[in-house]
Amino acid sequence: MDTVDGEINRAVLTARLKMERLRPDSPPFLLDISIEVPPGITILFGPSGAGKSTVLDCIAGLARPDQGRIAAGEEVLFDSHAGINSPPQARRIAYVFQTLALFPHMSAEENVAYGLDGLPHQERSARVEEILEAFRVDKLRARKPPEISGGERQRIALARSLVTRPRVLLLDEPLTGLDAELKAAIVDDLRAWNAARRIPILYVTHTREEVDALGERVMAMDHGRVVSEGTPIEVLEAPRRKRLAQAAGFENLLSATVVDLREADGVMRVHLNGSLSELEVPLGYAAAGDRVRVAIRAGDILLATMPPQGLSARNVIEGRIVRMETCGTLVRARVDCGVEFIVHLTPGAVRSLELAERCRVWLVLKTHSCHLVEE
Repeated sequence: MDTVDGEINRAVLTARLKMERLRPDSPPFLLDISIEVPPGITILFGPSGAGKSTVLDCIAGLARPDQGRIAAGEEVLFDSHAGINSPPQARRIAYVFQTLALFPHMSAEENVAYGLDGLPHQERSARVEEILEAFRVDKLRARKPPEISGGERQRIALARSLVTRPRVLLLDEPLTGLDAELKAAIVDDLRAWNAARRIPILYVTHTREEVDALGERVMAMDHGRVVSEGTPIEVLEAPRRKRLAQAAGFENLLSATVVDLREADGVMRVHLNGSLSELEVPLGYAAAGDRVRVAIRAGDILLATMPPQGLSARNVIEGRIVRMETCGTLVRARVDCGVEFIVHLTPGAVRSLELAERCRVWLVLKTHSCHLVEE
């Protein structure tokens, strides 16, 4: 049931899309997906160029798929076989872009009210008042976009899109450039607004930090396809593809060759190409001699200044620090072990261990911190 004048929306957005786009000086881009977006926030995650924004453009009616079907609840918005293609303005879909596109000469209140011209004055005023309060910008109603902060502009852009009471909300990286605390506060207000309305919200991002802040449900895209979906932990803690692992924040992507399989222990040994080192990793669909990729987070690696003993961790690799750099509240160490590892440390650990460039160290890795990924 769609939202009509405040009634609860239980509609599910469904889309089956196929599309080919030619790009200058590169192979054609192929989009081929089938997705179902229930009420609540669904994150469309993936590296740049995966096709995320193209999906949103098709759903909004700004791009036409070569074939497929798009429906919001029982209403079909696009069907290539049946010849249905509702224009964007008839789809009742709100779309917030990264650029926000607020009118700079209008006040916050005028921006929010812009899409309600067809309503009686009293209802229009009531809707604007309600949405300004919901997104905590009611005290800025007379201010113009150049006069307010970036976070406040994002709130006004959301209010302007939602005041029309859409049945679907599309968000294309609208919180880029804001700090994590501000992003979380805006998302909390969006969740509170949607608690009573329950519309499908499809949120595009390519950053792991936003996925962690948003939570709920994730669809991971790569090269025009959905490659995995589920909770953030299910999708991003063990990504199956190299580009997705990079986007999910796995700083170490290492080429290796399978040495042997130890099925009774649920593990296999791999040799890190270009080095003398081996790693124990979770058992995968591979055979001895197969080339594989291993993804490891820099924050999952422990560092010792002497050979550790009596550990449950199965991987200990000797190396030497070649460079250290401070990045905000952490120190990034590059360690040469025949192949280079990136390790994240706290400044306190660096001081207490008296770490410096050219120090001899040992890296300690748990087996299940090593993830096999496809190219």
